[in-house]
Amino acid sequence: MTLKIYTKTGDRGETGLFGGARVPKDDARVEAYGDVDELNSVLGLAVAQLADEELRAGLRAVQTDLFTLGARLATPAPEDGGRDNPWIPRLDEGRVAELEGWIDRAEEELEPLQNFVLPGGSGGAAALHLARTVCRRAERRVVSLARTAAIDEGVVVYLNRLSDLLFTLARLANRRAGVTDVPWVPNAR
Repeated sequence: MTLKIYTKTGDRGETGLFGGARVPKDDARVEAYGDVDELNSVLGLAVAQLADEELRAGLRAVQTDLFTLGARLATPAPEDGGRDNPWIPRLDEGRVAELEGWIDRAEEELEPLQNFVLPGGSGGAAALHLARTVCRRAERRVVSLARTAAIDEGVVVYLNRLSDLLFTLARLANRRAGVTDVPWVPNAR
């Protein structure tokens, strides 16, 4: 099966959800899965910036998770007028625990965090910090959507833990690159 890049169905400012419903392109659901898609793209940038193959491989797995989350968000639940789609996978329930384990292993390699750090450092770390901020925005959009639509609470938990992981991996990327995190010094001039 070949996917066509342009369909012209969105030329009037609407898009189709999985299940067939048409909604405005600025619908809360579209905003939520759009931010998850943006996060996935920023993670692709981070992977391209990182030389560390362990981090690259783990982040590629996260990108796969994000595709799954985006598909779930683009599929309204039956209670919201949608229907279950057996072709759209569910995120494995153990993934959040895997993210937590990755954070724990990374923290064993890092100096204990004593203060806030400024985003940046190596190219890979800077991209991971950017991904963290996009992740937080995606999380906020999903929380907002959950006020009016049935959303699997695991999506919010995953995004929350992922942002913690991305911060930790940014620090780890700097350490492995031999770059020191820059501490935030209030009112430093």
